[in-house]
Amino acid sequence: MLRALIWDIDGTVAETERDGHRVAFNLAFESMGLPWRWSESDYGRLLQVAGGYERLLHDLAQRPDAPPPGAARERLAGELHRRKNRFHLERLAGAGLPLRPGVRALMEEGRSLGVAQAIATTSGRANVEALLRPALGAGWPGRFAAVVCAEDAPRKKPDPQAYRLALQRLGCRPVEAVALEDSPNGLAAARAAGIATVITRSAYFAAGPFDGALRVCDDLCTPQPVTLARLGEWLREGGA
Repeated sequence: MLRALIWDIDGTVAETERDGHRVAFNLAFESMGLPWRWSESDYGRLLQVAGGYERLLHDLAQRPDAPPPGAARERLAGELHRRKNRFHLERLAGAGLPLRPGVRALMEEGRSLGVAQAIATTSGRANVEALLRPALGAGWPGRFAAVVCAEDAPRKKPDPQAYRLALQRLGCRPVEAVALEDSPNGLAAARAAGIATVITRSAYFAAGPFDGALRVCDDLCTPQPVTLARLGEWLREGGA
């Protein structure tokens, strides 16, 4: 029986990586007078490295005009990451980002039918707040029985820490939940926690691989709307 939906945030609920974080990193470079810019394809490759600060260090290691390994490089990465976070929050508080197709409809259906919902992300709480407040209103936390962010689960996906904590806070067994994800690391994290996972392909993970997913969709509307009834059918078919 389906009792809970557990949502990833970045790439699943909104295209935050391409249209949010990447843009903010470039603003951080510009603000420090650095000539570096990450194109959409550059950032796609960098997403193989988990974590924004870690991503910066990886990129700096490839640049001949970056500080040498050591404290200076780490300080630069830290300052860039702080500025990036500020720019990202400012942009979300201003124009915001749209939710991906079908996200709001499935959230509303779950709310109306009493299916518990949770968030399991390794993004910081401030980023989640900045994304969901404009989209869902100031009362957005009340829509979720559990909100697990980087402050609660610092080990990044594919580590299952965030999902295991979400299950614990929901009081739910893994077989009673479905995770909504967009990336191979997210799928691996949810499956390591024993949770059946529906993949909605995001801009940077359109090609997978997604072995072991309950279903793989372009989004929650394509090729057909993902509803609670359909999720229940998929679980009964033994996809978990």
